[in-house]
Amino acid sequence: METLVELLSGSAVYLGWLIAVVLVLIGLAGAILPALPGTPVVLAGLVLMAWLGDFEAVRPVTLVWLTLLTLLSLIIDFLATAEGARRFGAGRAAILGATLGVLVGLFFGLPGLLLGPFVGAVLGHMAGRARLDDSLRAGVGASIGVLVGTVAKVVISVIMILWFAIAWWL
Repeated sequence: METLVELLSGSAVYLGWLIAVVLVLIGLAGAILPALPGTPVVLAGLVLMAWLGDFEAVRPVTLVWLTLLTLLSLIIDFLATAEGARRFGAGRAAILGATLGVLVGLFFGLPGLLLGPFVGAVLGHMAGRARLDDSLRAGVGASIGVLVGTVAKVVISVIMILWFAIAWWL
């Protein structure tokens, strides 16, 4: 029985590898940029690589573990923002504001990504008739939560790539 790589023409195999690598790179960027789904895209690229290798070097059990890491990353990202804001006294309006601030901040580059959650949480908290100092504290909490979630996504993405590479070469 022929393997997948044997069935595909040479240029199709190269295109598949190129797509897989691009997916991993986009996923790494997405671990930092909130508009892109970071770890799920990294996982998609790694699954494509495993498929192109006929699942010989990287077995399905490794991909199951990488999928669990992806789910963990998504949970941490969500909880970090909400918990960061909550610990600093933010309510639902501030958390919603922080989320909207991240989305609006995308259009303003790195400064927008850094300030968006803060401004959004402050405005959301103030919309609930909160005092300015309480709203500023909520903004700081939301910003810390976004930062913790981002760091967690990057670390988990790198762990996934290293785990895959070790499985591939060992």
